[in-house]
Amino acid sequence: MTRVALNILTVIILLLSGCCDANRKLLVFLIDGFRYDYMDDLQNLAGFREIVDNGVKVDYLTPDFPSLSYPNYYSLMTGRYCEVHQMTGNYMWDKDTMKEFLIGTNPDSRLPMWWDGSEPLWVTMQKLGKRVYMYYWPGCEVTILGVRPTFCEEYVYNPSEKNLIDSMESALNMLKSDKADMAGIYYEKIDVEGHHFGPHSPEIQHAIRSLDQKNMRDDINVVLFSDHGMTDLQWMEKVIELDNYIDMTHIIKMMDRGPVVSLWPKQDKFEEIYQNLSTVDNMNVYKKQEIPDRFHYKNGRFVSTLTLVAEPGWFITENKAKLPFWKNGTEEAGGWQHGWHANTFCNLLLPRKQL
Repeated sequence: MTRVALNILTVIILLLSGCCDANRKLLVFLIDGFRYDYMDDLQNLAGFREIVDNGVKVDYLTPDFPSLSYPNYYSLMTGRYCEVHQMTGNYMWDKDTMKEFLIGTNPDSRLPMWWDGSEPLWVTMQKLGKRVYMYYWPGCEVTILGVRPTFCEEYVYNPSEKNLIDSMESALNMLKSDKADMAGIYYEKIDVEGHHFGPHSPEIQHAIRSLDQKNMRDDINVVLFSDHGMTDLQWMEKVIELDNYIDMTHIIKMMDRGPVVSLWPKQDKFEEIYQNLSTVDNMNVYKKQEIPDRFHYKNGRFVSTLTLVAEPGWFITENKAKLPFWKNGTEEAGGWQHGWHANTFCNLLLPRKQL
């Protein structure tokens, strides 16, 4: 088990068990892309400050490789490394069935094949006869190991602040009325603003203040955590263009762009492509079985035959014409700023008063 996720699950289970109190309830809050230092200025974040003063906050934690959203969502909820729970990327391909997982947005991403590698917490609770209500949480709409949560408000891209308020009110009502034993809420705006404008932008500060103003109530156990950090990225200065080194027609499949890229070269071109990419500066290329053990990644079912890993701050793509031009006024600024193996994120464990 990954130590970070195991520690979080242990805290959640202890809070749910309440030692001797069967009426204890829990709200789990996943804040996407909430970097470790976003809460440094607690004097101007009264809501977060009040929660931290009555609970526990860790300085930072290091996410699992790759430090992308879906792999770490599932590590946090299963306690397993990516190569065990099999959620190895935001974009995955199964060469046997030719199915694709496209950051949870395509119908095939709901197939159990992507999710059945390990049992997430909400499935465990349902099996134990508990009731779980989940709001915009990626994967809650999927039948995993034959089980779904009691209620799932399906994921949509970047839920609005009204969606957040409504989901919090609903979750609190379900917990207080004894219709739910646990509720889980996913909030994406911090991550979206970080991608669009960068981690030090006014937009990020506004998003954090907006979240800070929400009423988290005083009578509930709350666990807040995040999946990854965020890094500044200068688009035009640190881009690795693969078609400068290889013929892309020799690639059967390429999944994702950014810090970690998956390639399946044609078999008769494999060694040639591997050798050519091995000469590229600011990037490492790994054959599947040569991926470092410390990544806990290479044994994953959907891991590609070649994995490309950029140095921090660098971005891998076929060519600059394929860049996802999220920007802040100029083509040089903005960010696709997580995924490197050295990102850190903010992870809060905040036990509160019982219901």
